[in-house]
Amino acid sequence: MMRILVTGTDGYIGSVLGPLLVQAGHTVVGLDTGFYNSARLFHDPHARYYPATLRKDVRQVEVADLQGFDAVVHLAELSNDPLGEHSPGVTFDINHQGSVRLARAAREAGVKRFVYTSSCSVYGVASGVVDECSDTNPQTAYAQCKVLVEHDVGALATGDFSPTFLRNATAYGASPSMRFDIVLNNLAGLAWTERTIAMTSDGTPWRPLVHVRDICRAVECTLKTPVEVVSNQIYNVGATRSNYQVRDIAHTVAETFSGCALTLGASSADNRSYQVNFDKIHRELADFRCEWDVQRGAEELLGVFQRIDMAKTEFQHPAFTRLKSLTHLVNTGQVDDRFFWRPWPTC
Repeated sequence: MMRILVTGTDGYIGSVLGPLLVQAGHTVVGLDTGFYNSARLFHDPHARYYPATLRKDVRQVEVADLQGFDAVVHLAELSNDPLGEHSPGVTFDINHQGSVRLARAAREAGVKRFVYTSSCSVYGVASGVVDECSDTNPQTAYAQCKVLVEHDVGALATGDFSPTFLRNATAYGASPSMRFDIVLNNLAGLAWTERTIAMTSDGTPWRPLVHVRDICRAVECTLKTPVEVVSNQIYNVGATRSNYQVRDIAHTVAETFSGCALTLGASSADNRSYQVNFDKIHRELADFRCEWDVQRGAEELLGVFQRIDMAKTEFQHPAFTRLKSLTHLVNTGQVDDRFFWRPWPTC
């Protein structure tokens, strides 16, 4: 069993991953700047079931913080395209430079494994089905940073430092630190609170989707696969059967939430569309398989919303939309324009 540092443990994926790794027998320490640590849609008794969380920005992590760990799993970045486009300079500072800095520090500290959560958004616009050998075509600052980190951290690999890059499909599913700014979760929230999904596009673009628990399982399987297999490798995380057109995702959600009406819009100026092959991860990672699909994910969210009797105000709360959350922190002076926490004023 390993001693693992997980960055972003208070986030959407991290609040699911930390407990899963603990339950697998690992010792987990979290690291999180704390932007979303108060955002909880529902209570999960396992959500903080690990010894400690270091309150630190990844741009301020030192070698000493990383000593004694067998692995670092890096999740903590500005987490989606709208947020990245809002502040592209800060996005590159955190997502690219901050991630490479963290990897260098991990290597200097003697950390053997470094698992980086990349994204299938690096494919951007693609014809046909793409795999890990296909050219990347990033369309946003967020996706461009993912490509840069893969390149720069990959160059740090040695016999004693083994990075692995997990290109996650678009995530969905329930998490205590919920996000409603990703496609299936957003559609499910609209179906529950409005009983209407009024799409502004025609929904023809293709997206691969993967459940948050399947992402976490991919991380766990990466850590237990022999290091010589995964060293400096890229894996698309998802299942080939889970490539969907956005309109089909919307139809599935509308049918799951009884009484929900669905309308489609016109063709969108957003031309991002790609289908992804996921054979490599299923072939090379021990015990990995995707257990979820869109239908089951929609049913899971319906069950969560029913249990907590989710109100429209909860769905619309800024805490569950990353851009709104950070905009609020900036506008209220809690963080500066580079997203560093400001000192709390004293009397």
